[in-house]
Amino acid sequence: MSRRSLLRGTAVGAGAVTLPALLTACGDGPGGNKNEVTVGSNASDAVPKKAFAAAFDAYEKQSDKKVKVNTTEHNEFQQNITRYLQGSPDNVFMWFAGYRMQYFAEKGLLIEISDVWKDFKGFSPALKEQSTHEGKQYFVPYYYYPWAVFHRKSLFEKQGYEQAENWDQFIALAKKMHKDGTPVAFCDKDGWPAMGTFDYINMRLNGYEFHKSLMAGEEAWTDQKVKKVFDLWRELMPYYQKGALGRTWEEAGQGLQQRKTAMAVFGMPHPGSQFPVNERDDIDFFPFPEIDPQFGRDAVEAPIDGFLVAKKSRNVEGAKDLLAWLGTAEAEDVYLKGDPNNVAVNDGADTAKYSPLQKKSAELVSKAKHISQFLDRDTRPDFAQTVMIKALQDFIDNPKDVDGLVNSIERQKKNIFST
Repeated sequence: MSRRSLLRGTAVGAGAVTLPALLTACGDGPGGNKNEVTVGSNASDAVPKKAFAAAFDAYEKQSDKKVKVNTTEHNEFQQNITRYLQGSPDNVFMWFAGYRMQYFAEKGLLIEISDVWKDFKGFSPALKEQSTHEGKQYFVPYYYYPWAVFHRKSLFEKQGYEQAENWDQFIALAKKMHKDGTPVAFCDKDGWPAMGTFDYINMRLNGYEFHKSLMAGEEAWTDQKVKKVFDLWRELMPYYQKGALGRTWEEAGQGLQQRKTAMAVFGMPHPGSQFPVNERDDIDFFPFPEIDPQFGRDAVEAPIDGFLVAKKSRNVEGAKDLLAWLGTAEAEDVYLKGDPNNVAVNDGADTAKYSPLQKKSAELVSKAKHISQFLDRDTRPDFAQTVMIKALQDFIDNPKDVDGLVNSIERQKKNIFST
């Protein structure tokens, strides 16, 4: 997919847990009141939670609807999304574009919103494609954020570190940081953060098309190309923080903020939400380094978040009315005023007040040749949740047995993708 067409205009001015019982309880369930629109939110962290509250407040002021937000811890929401949608879901819920949306559309768990899309302005054709399944729209994109190698500008200046452009420079930089006592931040207690590093090494080594085919179950995990990904990753392991499997992404972000670590492969909101407002201008990043020159750094992980309507919604009319507003540039402007850690997808959004980090992020994505959504969004959710989370955690725990690891992944992949 062309990054330019997907997010055309955004640079102009410039990943999982268990839903609480209350969301699947018996009775009328959330969303039964026709004068109220309920929203199932995974925005459990303080910055996005407050920004979404402002956006929903703005909607209430210009409509006769009330919005009730039911927030669930982000990872818990993600791990239990299927059970949630099959139970008594909210009218509207937050989720992801592309394959992860299409999967639930295929399962009949979503309401089509093609009628809402007819009035949308400011979305590129590629964004519409990411919101579409079999010619019908189901998803309203709201913002995106790139993954890259994040760090503090002031720490790099103080220590004389230089941003790495290729893998050899990256390893050399990690060695220097390790010597200085500032190793690379790493975490995977949540099960998804390590996926970003795997994706980038794979795309830099084997190219975006191979990544896409691997995620679709069309490539063998026992292929030497995949084994080489893990072999390269193992070179970085000695320079990671110890105890990654017991560390949350929030704790890793706080370590970066506290200068306990020097850099981390993260999505833009992850360090941003852990830095106080007066320190956010000190956040910088560089693209994940090149490995094979034929692919360069032409692919960027830039997940798109947004909203959908559950098939079991008890207030479809109200849900569509809310989505119609959320798809406007005005709605994005209200949200981004409170959360500078993301980038608007609507090309009518006001980018004049973008921070330097937002401008740099928009530029990075607009110049990329390919976009990936993230491992657990680019493949089947059952494969990501039941196989890849454990597999990557097993690798982190014991990075020596690559053959055993990929053989296990391949066996499970065949069983899942055959259904």
